[in-house]
Amino acid sequence: MKFSHQIQFNAVPDWADYYLPYSNLKKLIYLIEKERVSNKGHRLSIDLENGGEVASERTALISDNPVEAENHQFVNALNKSLDKIVKFYAKKETELYDEMDELVGDFELLNKHDEVAAQLRRLSTISSGEENNNEERPHIRSNTNQLPRRESNVEGDSFLPANIISKNVTDTDPISCENHTLGGAIPASGSGSGGPMWSRDTMYDIVELRKRTVDIFVLLSELKSFVALNLTAFAKILKKYDKITNNNLKRYYTSTYVSTAYPFKTTTKTKLNERIQQTERAYAILATGNDLDLAIEELKTHLREHIVWERNTVWRDMIGQERRTQTVGLSDAKPSSVHTPFGTLRITRDQVMNYLYMAGCIVIFVLLMKAEMFDTVEQNRCLAILVFASMLWAGEVMPLFVTALLVPFLIITLRVMRSDNEEHTRLSAPDATKRVFSAMFSPVIMLLLGGFSIAGALSKFGIAKSMATFVLSKAGTRPNRVLIVNMMVATFASMWISNVAAPVLCFSLIQPILRTLPVDSKFGPCLIIGIALASNLGGMASPISSPQNIIAIQNMSPAPSWGEWFIISIPLCIMGNFIIWLWLLWNYNPEKQTPHIHTIRANSDPITGTQIYVILITLLTIALWCLAHTYESIFGDMGVIAILPLIAFFGTGLLTKDDFNNFLWNVIVLAMGGIALGKAVESSGLLKTIASQIELLVDGMSAFEVLFVFSCLVLVIATFISHTVAALIVLPIVAEVGSQLANPQPRMLVMGTAFVCSAAMGLPVSGFPNMNAISQENELGKPYLTTKDFLLNGVPSSVFATLCITTVGYGLMVLIGF
Repeated sequence: MKFSHQIQFNAVPDWADYYLPYSNLKKLIYLIEKERVSNKGHRLSIDLENGGEVASERTALISDNPVEAENHQFVNALNKSLDKIVKFYAKKETELYDEMDELVGDFELLNKHDEVAAQLRRLSTISSGEENNNEERPHIRSNTNQLPRRESNVEGDSFLPANIISKNVTDTDPISCENHTLGGAIPASGSGSGGPMWSRDTMYDIVELRKRTVDIFVLLSELKSFVALNLTAFAKILKKYDKITNNNLKRYYTSTYVSTAYPFKTTTKTKLNERIQQTERAYAILATGNDLDLAIEELKTHLREHIVWERNTVWRDMIGQERRTQTVGLSDAKPSSVHTPFGTLRITRDQVMNYLYMAGCIVIFVLLMKAEMFDTVEQNRCLAILVFASMLWAGEVMPLFVTALLVPFLIITLRVMRSDNEEHTRLSAPDATKRVFSAMFSPVIMLLLGGFSIAGALSKFGIAKSMATFVLSKAGTRPNRVLIVNMMVATFASMWISNVAAPVLCFSLIQPILRTLPVDSKFGPCLIIGIALASNLGGMASPISSPQNIIAIQNMSPAPSWGEWFIISIPLCIMGNFIIWLWLLWNYNPEKQTPHIHTIRANSDPITGTQIYVILITLLTIALWCLAHTYESIFGDMGVIAILPLIAFFGTGLLTKDDFNNFLWNVIVLAMGGIALGKAVESSGLLKTIASQIELLVDGMSAFEVLFVFSCLVLVIATFISHTVAALIVLPIVAEVGSQLANPQPRMLVMGTAFVCSAAMGLPVSGFPNMNAISQENELGKPYLTTKDFLLNGVPSSVFATLCITTVGYGLMVLIGF
């Protein structure tokens, strides 16, 4: 394994930015050598022409130290890295030592038993001598009630010290000298030892102290490993530099800079060892009857669990990078050999089923093309395209975005588009091409790109991770609670930044959770589909959360106020989220396989100027999205506002071309295909014909019955095509039917039907949140969700949400006078 990979594999993930940048320094070495060879040849030609001697690099520079003068570029780079390591170590040392002092102080609070207090006071005097000699440090306190990240050394890593998880006993170990004088540990209640029994309250305090002791032990061990790994990195990179450039910098730089740096001093290491000894002795008193060997063995057990967890996470991150580079594909299916006259064909069972399903789709497509179910050929052919594309999307016989690319091809070649004039003449292929492709690149696509850029910046600069840790700290570690909290966050975000951009942000928030789950965990798919369904519900939460709400307001006279909207939408969103949450728990039962999620320690690093800039641009964009309709005369559409983060992030170089290429372009193409299909259904007159027939059927019904009928109609339509297109066609008809009722209630019917548009979430193509969800993959390239997940969860959720709208929503709308 390359040493750069070893650093990544053994580094503490939260501290990854503070290790020696080995890969970058290695690149610098080759660059320096390239420039040295080039400049040497150039100076040689000049000196020979002038008749002089060849000047060496050492004589070309003037410095107090010839070694530094000759290697000034590389020394400067090393000094910069060393300074960052020293500052980080000093900060972490202060933080952890203060936590240790606080822990020892809490030990002293256990004065209910004199024997316990006596032992703990003797324990706290171990490091009193060295504390008095230390310089005063600023106190930086942090929460110790979090599980540690990991212990960074594992047996078998030859480049690391033999065993960090050890007794950490030096030659003059004060604890070892006093070990025989310490009294036996006080046993916990029910331990059966001869010592005094602890009360229930005391036992609770002891358990908490024991947990904190384990946490601090692991963090101190990580700090020790941080020093060891960086020391090894300095030795290896200096050795490589001397080998490549034929220098002798290693001995000089190690003795002059590395050995004298604060983290690598002998006194610093001794002080750290003494602190680790102190935690070992504390754990022995609290947990193992003052048996130090047993205490260390138990600490090893705790640490190994975190090693497995963290290394599993880092391994999958590394595999994910390799897969993106080499496009590795994994499949469990074993192909069978089929002998043909043309040779042996290797094919899997899944491939056979896909071919048969594709053949069936083609047969149905041809039959629908021949059938004459409507008056015009455009409507008949559009129905055939609609059914064909829906079947391909449902069966996933080819990637979803490939089916989306097939849609405009069929629309144009079969000429299903019509003109917008009263004659509705059939468009030619060139005219249809202009109409289709102009519709495909709509403001909604720009909104997606803007959301991707914001999500990319939040993720790249660690803001999303900080947000995720904050959310998780409030949600706890139980998957059930984490699920409902993330669903509520998705719905709330959809209220203000639209349900197109909100799931993009929310999916970036849960990446730290997904990376720590087992590969076969059901909680990953459960969490992703929960966010998608909650984002769909968030599409009804506010007037600006989705385009169909704007269309609804345009068909309501007078338009509802924001207060009236919230009175209806917020209770429906909360109720819908809890119903969907219960359904997902029943269907996935995530806590059965994943009883708890590993606690992620909150990031305590100070905020940087770059992060402030990213946050300000994000907040500005969100604010403008909220006020888009107020400033419609300036921006025209929210898609234009989405250009701002693209310019702000890419124009300043915060995001690069590689970041742009890593956007979810399959989601964008899928959205384009859905828009094209919706435009064809609208232009051909197919959807209007179907809706008109429904209008005749509901004549004479009550408002409640009409709402239920149109809700069922819109639920089916919006499941297969764009929510916006369904609202665009159906809502005007709903408003007209509502005004013709004996007791006209057009506002109630329009708002209820618009809400049902957002509730349609039964397929991967049913709304942008579902499209984003179906594209989520793990580090091995395997999708978390399939169409089956949406059929089993999205369809029932759509039905539940529709029933809530047509019952509770109907009552709320009647209550406020709609």
